[in-house]
Amino acid sequence: MNESKSASAGQHGSTTHTAATKNVVDTAIAAGNFTTLVAGIKTAGLTDKFTGRDPFTIFAPTDEAFKKLPSGALEALLKDSAKLKAVLSYHVVTGHVWAKDIKSGDMMTLQGTPLTASVSTSGVHVNGAHVKQADIAATNGVLHAIDAVIMPKNWQLLAAAA
Repeated sequence: MNESKSASAGQHGSTTHTAATKNVVDTAIAAGNFTTLVAGIKTAGLTDKFTGRDPFTIFAPTDEAFKKLPSGALEALLKDSAKLKAVLSYHVVTGHVWAKDIKSGDMMTLQGTPLTASVSTSGVHVNGAHVKQADIAATNGVLHAIDAVIMPKNWQLLAAAA
């Protein structure tokens, strides 16, 4: 167990993360707490994009984060692949962005509008969502587990009509 701690500590300050053997999608699958996100990526047709060579940083909502959505909102989103793709792309920035490199301010997303990062003594937040686990290394990027599904300004997910 001490070996994995020192490997993680050594990796944090390095720009080469040799321990990563899976792309961001397979890394999310292996983590076990991103099943809803992975299902969304597949449904939205983003699998090829996120398994390629281009590096991405994904602010990845956990399964618990998706459970916080209004009743019926996730189901409605999964039926609207264009909106699903836009929402998921809003959680992604290009390149490897490690937690230590995140600065307070706007970061442009793949969706085309910025998200707002906030760095303080209480941790890193993006659009108010707290980064619960940072720097999950992948061969083509990095994941940061967040505790909420984030939306561009003035967007909201409505529950399906009853």
